[in-house]
Amino acid sequence: MLRWIAALAIGASLAGGAALAQPAGGDLVVQVQGLRNSSGQVACSLYASAAGFPGDPKKAVRRVAAPVAGAAGTCRFAGLAAGAYAVSVLHDENGNGKMDKNFMGLPSEGFGASNDPEAKFGPPKYADAQFNHPAVAQTLVVHVRYLP
Repeated sequence: MLRWIAALAIGASLAGGAALAQPAGGDLVVQVQGLRNSSGQVACSLYASAAGFPGDPKKAVRRVAAPVAGAAGTCRFAGLAAGAYAVSVLHDENGNGKMDKNFMGLPSEGFGASNDPEAKFGPPKYADAQFNHPAVAQTLVVHVRYLP
């Protein structure tokens, strides 16, 4: 009986140690392409639900800003757990940390989202931008769009 209890205790401690040793997740790299100039920065927001997507970065689970090089930028979300997410991208040309809009309320800076969904009459929907991130590294390409 004591051997059986000792075996259970050892098994439980090994199982607990194995759970702690599992990797946190894989990196998500977002390659942002199609920028019209090299001004400012690229701001990427990662959402785990439709709440706040795509326009409220305060509701994002993570945010990253990256420099612009030529007509591209790269955002990296390190150690991201596997799951369903969506990414919104802003070409923050003046570096003020927000989407600037014209007098009609339309974006005057570039924007995009994972899966490159069309935004015909308003911002894209979370469901159209959602993707599954595995527990290993993944790279997405997002093309930025500008309104005339």
